[in-house]
Amino acid sequence: MATTQTTPLQRCETRYFGPVDYDEESVMVFPDGIPAFEQEKRFLAVRQPINEPMVFLQSLADPNVCFATLPALAACPGYRLNMAPEDLDALGLKGGRQPAIGRDVLCLAILSLEENAPPTVNLLAPIVVNLNTLRGRQAIQTDSPYSHREVLPLREAACS
Repeated sequence: MATTQTTPLQRCETRYFGPVDYDEESVMVFPDGIPAFEQEKRFLAVRQPINEPMVFLQSLADPNVCFATLPALAACPGYRLNMAPEDLDALGLKGGRQPAIGRDVLCLAILSLEENAPPTVNLLAPIVVNLNTLRGRQAIQTDSPYSHREVLPLREAACS
């Protein structure tokens, strides 16, 4: 009789969510870190029904580092990803075509919340994660119509 070996759950302490259990296979790895957080290489995607469609990227190394994000297509339904060849290569994606959001990659826009200002998202430099390998990178798009501070809700022109 074959036995199924399961990976034991790990526990991550977080500032905002308390202890979070996870398995190693769900860890997103950012070999270069995230700009200004280059030392942070391993993250969990934390979702909570009350905050849908938000996705929180929680660092496994530092309980205080957590990015609030929105799926790019939730922020901007017509969003177009235009990754540079070096970003495609870093994520192990085939060159010659842009990856499909939701099929090839998870594409998240970092959310910025400031007091007395409307929320904004960074569509110029989204967080892109290869769904097959869970390798991630913040991909700064050149020649992009998007801004690093798109105000939510987005105007229709920004999404077309």
